[in-house]
Formats: sequence, structure tokens, C-alpha cells
Amino acid sequence: MSEPKPPTPTPGDTYKGWLFKWTNYIKGYQRRWFVLSNGLLSYYRTQAEMGHTCRGTINLATANIAVEDSCNFVISNGGAQTYHLKASSEVERQRWITALELAKAKAVRMQAESDDSGDDCPTLPPTSGQGGGCRNSEVQSTLRTLGSKVEDLSTCNDLIAKHGSALQRSLSELEGIRPGGDMGEKIRQVTERATLFRITSNAMINACRDFLTLAQTHSKRWQKALQVERDQRIRLEETLEQLAKQHNHLERAFRGATVLPPSFSNPAIDTKGSGGSGKGDASDEDDENEFFDAMEDPAEFITVPADPKYHRRSGSNVSGISSELGMDDQSLDEQSLASNPESPQPLEVELVRQRRTRIPDKPNYSLNLWSIMKNCIGKELSKIPMPVNFNEPLSMLQRLSEDLEYYELLDKAAKCQSSLEQLCYVAAFTVSSYSTTVHRTGKPFNPLLGETFELDRLRECGYRSLCEQVSHHPPAAAHHAISERGWTLRQEIALASKFRGKYLSIMPLGSIQCIFEKSNNHYSWKKVTTTVHNIIVGKLWIDQSGEIDVVNHRTGDRCHLKFAPYSYFSRDVARKVTGVVTDKDGKAHYVLSGTWDEKMEFSRIMQSSKGENGTEGKQRTVYQTLKAKEIWRKNPLPEGAETMYYFSSLALTLNEPEEGVAPTDSRRRPDQRLMEAGRWDEANAEKQRLEEKQRIARREREREAVKVASPTEEGTHQDNYQALWFKKIDDAMSGETMHVYSGGYWEAKDQGGWDICPDIF
Repeated sequence: MSEPKPPTPTPGDTYKGWLFKWTNYIKGYQRRWFVLSNGLLSYYRTQAEMGHTCRGTINLATANIAVEDSCNFVISNGGAQTYHLKASSEVERQRWITALELAKAKAVRMQAESDDSGDDCPTLPPTSGQGGGCRNSEVQSTLRTLGSKVEDLSTCNDLIAKHGSALQRSLSELEGIRPGGDMGEKIRQVTERATLFRITSNAMINACRDFLTLAQTHSKRWQKALQVERDQRIRLEETLEQLAKQHNHLERAFRGATVLPPSFSNPAIDTKGSGGSGKGDASDEDDENEFFDAMEDPAEFITVPADPKYHRRSGSNVSGISSELGMDDQSLDEQSLASNPESPQPLEVELVRQRRTRIPDKPNYSLNLWSIMKNCIGKELSKIPMPVNFNEPLSMLQRLSEDLEYYELLDKAAKCQSSLEQLCYVAAFTVSSYSTTVHRTGKPFNPLLGETFELDRLRECGYRSLCEQVSHHPPAAAHHAISERGWTLRQEIALASKFRGKYLSIMPLGSIQCIFEKSNNHYSWKKVTTTVHNIIVGKLWIDQSGEIDVVNHRTGDRCHLKFAPYSYFSRDVARKVTGVVTDKDGKAHYVLSGTWDEKMEFSRIMQSSKGENGTEGKQRTVYQTLKAKEIWRKNPLPEGAETMYYFSSLALTLNEPEEGVAPTDSRRRPDQRLMEAGRWDEANAEKQRLEEKQRIARREREREAVKVASPTEEGTHQDNYQALWFKKIDDAMSGETMHVYSGGYWEAKDQGGWDICPDIF
């Protein structure tokens, strides 16, 4: 059945229809839905995409329209964007050409009307040195004129001050004089000085008026020149992005050349496709090139709103839904709150320590980065001596303690009656621990062996935690936190890192466990890979990528979280995280979505079914869900965070001096303390001293180990260091070997018994 023909376009109409757009030499022309409106030509893959995903837009005011043959025509805006289009017939092509010409004429006319006719120089960016010189000379002339006016104002100001002081003195003398012969002379002096003051004031007023008139005269012109510069900057940014996409495309095309069919390896085709006049321009939509992009996996599932019948209250469970999930999303909250009433607590007057809200601003010290990094490519980061210029004034133990910034999620999880709902909160907690890293490009201090850090927030937040560096090579830290609200968090993290020249990869090893006292639910998960980009050139930025499985070892429930890596060619929001909560039988109950730097939402699944095949032939699951609810949102950064290493409110307090902490506590580390105070040269010297002291202590331990070793073990030279507050066990529930808290720290703190602590600082 043929499609209805669109009407003949008239000026001001929005014109829509199907056209064939050239994509590349592999896929050729592809059918796309085009919309012409307000002087802009936009296109979409389907009509359904009009509400949310535009594949490209070109401004007709600066575009050229050329007819190639009976059905083909080309639209180009000077090189950055070129659309090669084909209509279904010559009549259809003529309709589009007419509509485009009318829209272009209207757009040009509207642009001309909005231009300031009083400008001497063109408002468009100069195309030659003459245009730039005209605008530059005009600006210089105006600045000279304004400068002279400012000098006039300054001179008038000095005169007003001088004559005003003289007038004040004369008035004072006039008040103190006795009636007599001098009265007339004094009055004459006052009159003269008042006249001088009035003349000077009038000159000041006139100079101000001239300055204001001149500034107003040039205000519009400067605003337009500023807008031109902004537009030019935007065009340059777009051009740079196009170049980056082309570079990325060529890199991936080169890597994927061995898997392409032989028919695509024709040199003639490659030459034609890479030429500047080829039809496969870089402004084409990103999805046309997805067959090269191994970094971006297709979505494993799709969520759609559930049928309205699931939102109606019913006395019986909906068919196909388990009794545990037989309520709507509002009754979920009602049940959770009703089953966990918080009885009013008696008001207690308790002095809570006021924590600091600022640290000294980060100094702006220059450093030749390449001179240090060029010899580090391929090495493990923990074995590279780095100056504090790359650091932030916190240790890795304190960064681990920052995971507790959103401890409220675990407090809420402890109140949940449903293990599946509890798993949603635990999963949100795992994501929240990455929110503090989005701007934190500074490297934390590597803890010294035996270094500790306590975070006692029992009065304010109901928890306290302890970290200890339990190994140096490889560096590993153990962490234990316990809350009065019924949960315990423990983790052992060892970092493996590699510098690859353009980026730095940090791979956390080890696991994190969370145990809830009331339900005995025992969860465990691991961390994803952190990548720091633009190490040598450009602005540093951080990405998190990988997958996490949060497992409830008691019930078999599982939440699979996926951290999508950043990609130029991805249509998804940056830093996206998705997850599905399933029971031990693999049935999905909740969907989580959001970003690791902003917020997470969760929604209950009412029904699931197999949907359409994805781009790689994988069948995707379609989940019918209730309305999504926010489960976590990032706290705003404190004021002035950009000058304080982008620390969060909690991070600002971590290195605050406290009485009674262990002598091995990170707060007592001198190089870190000097760096926070802005004394980086002293901090570097102190850092080298501490590292050498640690190396001497390690060699001593190895010598002791050799002395007590048996003859068969004499050549092993192993470090026999034993952690002070943690011990290594085999966890029966998770099947993992890790360091867990052995007790005694808080008792030693209460008694002041720090004699057993080693001297590491």
C-alpha cells in the first residue's frame, strides 16, 4: 500500500516525510524520517523517535542545497555536515527542494532582521585578516577612548577631594571666627572655594555622562561580538568532536579490519570512503558505525510501564505475581513503614562535636608531568615514587572510610522485611561509594604498613569504623564498620594499577561484605575498575566501568549491576548504571537504574517477557514495571569544593586532628599534614623519609624471618608482618579468605593502651 503524498509546502509550514540518507559504503542509503521546522532540518530513525532521540540537525540559514539528479540532492553547511539524500521519486524530490528553499529564505530573512544594522564590521566571524583587523582596531580605539574618559574621571575625583577638603577647612574657620573685620574676607574665601567645588562637581558629572553614553553606544556591538566569539567557539568544539569521532572510528576500523568480510577490503572503496568528498561523512549518526564499537554492549533488557491493572488495589494477588510482591508500589512503602515503626526516642541533650567545613585551599604549583610519567609506562603505580603534587591530603584508608558517606542506605536496609527490597538498598549503597570520585583526580597517599584510621561517628550517625594497612606489597587494607542500627560492613581491598600512557587503570581486588544482624542476611560484592583518562594531555577525568554481582549468601538473591563505560558513540546518559534484582530461581523482581555520580532509582517488576532481538541478535527481556522511585541521591558538594580537592563534607573532616587516636592513625602522618597545610616541598621531603624508614623496617623483618626459618626455607626471605587489629580467616558463608577485625582497638583507646602500636611515623 502506497503512503499518502504530503501536501505542497508553503512558507511557514512544518514539512515532514521519509527520505533515504546515505550512511556509509557498507550500509548505503538508509530510510530516515525527516522534519523541517523553523529553518532546521532534523532526522530520526523512526517517527517514534521524534519525542526523545534526534539523530542530526542542520541549520538551513547557512546551508547550500544542490540537486544531483532526478531523485538525489545534497545539503551541506560548509563541510562540518553534509547530507546526501534521495527521494522516492522526482516529484517528491521537487517537493522537498521547494520546502527547503522556502525555509532557507525565511531563515536568512529572520537572521538579517535580528542583526544590528548600526555595526560597522560584519557580525559573522571574519573570513580574512582584514575583517579581524577591522574589529580589532575598532575595539582598540574604543578602549583608548574609554581609557581617556576614565583618566578624566580620576582627575575630577582628585580635584573634588582637594577642593572639598579646602571648603571644609574654610567652613570650620568661619564657624570659629568672631564678628569683626575678617568676616567679609572669610566669607569671600568660602564663596570662591564653594564655586570651585561646584565647577569640579559639574565636570565630574559631565565626564560620567560621557563615559556612560560611550559605554551604552558600544554595548550592543560588544554583546554581538561576544556572541560571535561564542558561536565560533561552539563551531570549533563541534569540529573537534567530529575529528575525535573520525579518529576513534578509524582506530576501531583498523582493529576490526581482520574480521570484516573480504569484499570490504577493496582499496578503491577504502580510498573513496576516506576522502573528504566521500558520502560517508563524519556527521552521520553514531549508530551507523556500531558494528565497530566493542566497548558498547546492547542493553540486556527494556523497561516499559506496567499495565494499569497492577496499580489498582486488590484483596488478592495479581495472577503471575508472587505473594511477596502482590501489592502496588505505594503499599510497599506503607508495609515497610508499618512493619518497622520507629518509636519516638526521648530527647537527649548531648554535645556533638562541630566538625570543620573547610581546609586550606589547594596551592597552584606547576610540575613537569611528562618528565615523571615517561619512565612509568607499564609499571604498577604502587611501586612508582610519586611527589605529593599528584596526591590529595588523604590516605587510602580514609578513602575507604568515605564509602560510609551514605550509611543511611544500610540503616534503611536493616529495617526491610523483604530480603529482595533490602538487596535494592545494598546495591544502591555499592553505587553510592563511587559518587565521591567523579572530580577526585588526586591520588590518595599509599598507607604505610601498620597505618590505621578510625572514624568514630557513634554519637552523630550510630556507627564507627576502623581501617588498617595489613600488607604493603601488594598494598592491601582491611576495613571494619559496625552500626548500632544492626549492620556490619567489612572489606579487604588490594589495588592493582597500570599506567598505559594515555590513561591509568586501577583494579580493586578483594571483596566487600555486609551482614545484617536481625535477618542474618550476608551480602558480598567486588568493586569495578576505575580509569583516569588524559594523564599526559588534556583535562583529567575519571570513569567507572565493569559489572558487580551483589549476592545474598543466605537466600541466594542476587543483584547484577552494570557500569557502562563512557563512549563517544553511546546514546545513553554518561556514567550510567543499570541493575536487576533476582531471586535464587532467577526470577527478576526489581530494576535499578541511574548514574553513579548523581542518583539511583528502583522499580518493581510486575511482568516480564522476551522482546525483540538486539543489535547482535541477542533476545532482550522486556520488564513491565511500576513507577520508578528514587532510592539514593548524591549530596551536594560544599561551597568552594573546587579549591579543596573537590572533597565532600565528610572528606573535609577525615583528616581533622582528634585527641586519643592511635599513634599509627593517618591523621598523625606528617607528610599528609604538611601537604594539607600547603607546604608541599616539606611534604615531599617527609614522604621520602617515611618511605625509606618503611623499607628499612621491612628489610629488618626479612632478616628476622631468615634467622628463624628452617634450612629448607632459608632462601624464601618472606615478610612475616602480622596485622595488629585484624586477622585472616576463611569465611564459611562466602567462601572467601580475608582479614576481619579481631577486636581490642576501641578498648585500647578507652584505656589509652597504645604501647603495642609500632613506630611508623
